[in-house]
Amino acid sequence: MRWTLKPPPDSQKQAQLAQELGIDPFLAGLLVQRGVDAFAKARSFFRPNLEELHDPFLMKDMDLAVKRVQKAIGNNENILVYGDYDVDGTTSVALMSSFLESFYDQVTTYIPDRYDEGYGVSYKGIDFAADNDFSLIIALDCGVKAVDKVAYAKEKGIDFIICDHHRPGKELPDAIAVLDPKRADCSYPFDELCGCGVGFKLCQAITEANEWDFDILIPYLDLVATAIGADIVPIIGENRILAYHGLNVINMSPRAGFEAIISNLNKSTLTITDVVFIIAPRINAAGRMKHGLHAVELLKETDLEKAKEFAAGIENYNSDRRELDRSITEEALQQIISKKEQDNFTSVVYDAGWHKGVIGIVASRLTESFYRPTLVFCKSGDKLAASARSVKGFDVYNALEQCTDFIEQFGGHKYAAGLTLLPENYENFKARFEEVVCATIENKHLTPEIHIDSQLPLERITPKFYRIIQQMAPFGPGNMTPIFMTENVVDTGYGKCVGKNEDHLKIKVAAHKEDKNNFNAIGFSLGSKSELITDGKKFHIAYSIDENEWQGNTSLQLRLRDLMS
Repeated sequence: MRWTLKPPPDSQKQAQLAQELGIDPFLAGLLVQRGVDAFAKARSFFRPNLEELHDPFLMKDMDLAVKRVQKAIGNNENILVYGDYDVDGTTSVALMSSFLESFYDQVTTYIPDRYDEGYGVSYKGIDFAADNDFSLIIALDCGVKAVDKVAYAKEKGIDFIICDHHRPGKELPDAIAVLDPKRADCSYPFDELCGCGVGFKLCQAITEANEWDFDILIPYLDLVATAIGADIVPIIGENRILAYHGLNVINMSPRAGFEAIISNLNKSTLTITDVVFIIAPRINAAGRMKHGLHAVELLKETDLEKAKEFAAGIENYNSDRRELDRSITEEALQQIISKKEQDNFTSVVYDAGWHKGVIGIVASRLTESFYRPTLVFCKSGDKLAASARSVKGFDVYNALEQCTDFIEQFGGHKYAAGLTLLPENYENFKARFEEVVCATIENKHLTPEIHIDSQLPLERITPKFYRIIQQMAPFGPGNMTPIFMTENVVDTGYGKCVGKNEDHLKIKVAAHKEDKNNFNAIGFSLGSKSELITDGKKFHIAYSIDENEWQGNTSLQLRLRDLMS
């Protein structure tokens, strides 16, 4: 593990901001490091304002999309809201269909079957639209590379509006509108929206075109916040505004589906981390284990008792998903070790029997284990399908572009992608991918890195200090939870390994053994470093600060990220 201390903030800006905000200069320094270096920026940062959302009509083709929706409604056309089966896709479909249904009743939803149809726009979905007299498909979180599919739909008299955020290919589909801020010819000011975010911008544009009050959109922001968290897009700019207000909706007036999921939690306020690790996996589980439409039903249900029934079913899917995830991860680890590939520049594994619904999770687990760009393949019909995950700083999408000789179809982002190929091309692809990564990856990218905001003496950690840091939330890419480093601490004698397999490390740290200013600390998966804390040895810790609730009592604790001698 590499520890990298961020450059110190500009001292003049730090002092000025501390004075303007009336806060500790140390905290002002954390803000300056994040680009929040003036009073106006701090006001927007701490109080994200919905009025600062960009004009949706700045997005290329937005005017065409709105006109086509208005035409469909004026002509009483049937509209099919189509989306991917993951969290971003299902929240997008729930958002768009709920919004349209609030003023128009000829709307139906469609989620492709992960196993029968695969990712994105499918011919089967278009045939369903044609057979059921749908003349407009609004595709969300997919479609920007569906050139052939959109052409096929056009032959059948079906128009497409695409709301996507993935990188376009060399050619755009011949749709009525392609809403994608990553289009080369799109000058929209913010290009890091998730698919649900792009869908929200279309809803915003329709609202403006009809001169309706923006407030009608606020109840949908919980869906956008969930997609932002789950899709790991940067929580800066417009995403920060949407996530901040979406979390408020989740905490103050959650929709029935969310309430059904979180009703048993002993938490008064959910953070974006809770959304990512509690709500999102359950929404995802439906598409992974059964069908994404179950998630859409849960998200759209308004009756709490019915929502609880949906949630109970999805909880079962989630339990099954966890069990599969564990067993397949173990098999994949053994495959890498048995083939002596743990020192490769990539991890590429395949088994025909692996469940397609969890290969993305398994790829993430393998990346954590070996810290290499990773692909996990399984059988999907007569082809092989894979999920790709990357390491920080390495663009796996670009690497896959250099392997297209052996790929049937692929799409995604810098750090996550999906692809299909023919079985006979697997070994050639695997060799080419290893070759490409070997030639392009930097050695530093093969070692996990902790970015440390600042060194911090333990005596600075107080409830007030923690409260101000919490106001910097929601945290995520672009605005990560602050990580601090404290040198030469000791364990006061309570240190031990905990957990079923003693994988985790629980300690109490202080500047010296008798120091009353001590803190409980927990280090998940750090049990192997227990030797560093014994016999009064001094060691260094990298950590974030959070709260621990136990038997009605709340106290500050340190969440250890790493420790070293």
